[in-house]
Amino acid sequence: MDSYDEHDEQHKTLHMTVLATPDMANFSGHVHGGVLLRLLDQVAYACASRYAHAYAVTMSVDQVVFREPVNVGELLMFDACVNYTGRTSMEVGCRVIAETVIRGSSRHVMTCYFSMVAVDDDRKPVEVPPVQIRNETEQRRYDAAVLRRDFRKEIERRALEIRQNPTHAG
Repeated sequence: MDSYDEHDEQHKTLHMTVLATPDMANFSGHVHGGVLLRLLDQVAYACASRYAHAYAVTMSVDQVVFREPVNVGELLMFDACVNYTGRTSMEVGCRVIAETVIRGSSRHVMTCYFSMVAVDDDRKPVEVPPVQIRNETEQRRYDAAVLRRDFRKEIERRALEIRQNPTHAG
């Protein structure tokens, strides 16, 4: 994400920092991708729930890109932002930066997009406030989120087509 506003009255951004510890390592000595996904799900949940003032559940995760491995001992900075809102759903964009604490160098290691749905105590969807677009960066994120939503719908339509008639799909 480009810039996060510390004066975020809608609470549409969230920052979380975690130290990568040895218990997170896989057999190659890097942080396990599943651990990163679990942390990302927590960040997306916290961002969406705080924004919606309601419990939020994960509907889907799109474009999970592991750009570089994360080493044990690095500081992981998670930045999340509500990019788009529907009636009851939200897209939360997540970006992960790994910082080598001793050297102070950092790099972008991961990006993904969560579709979250706000629900009440009975797990029924509830409406979320419309996201307010305040600048060009937020407009760009919103427009990209709409394209990703349309792409997801097209994939769902094609997948149903394939399941119903696999020999004639396409």
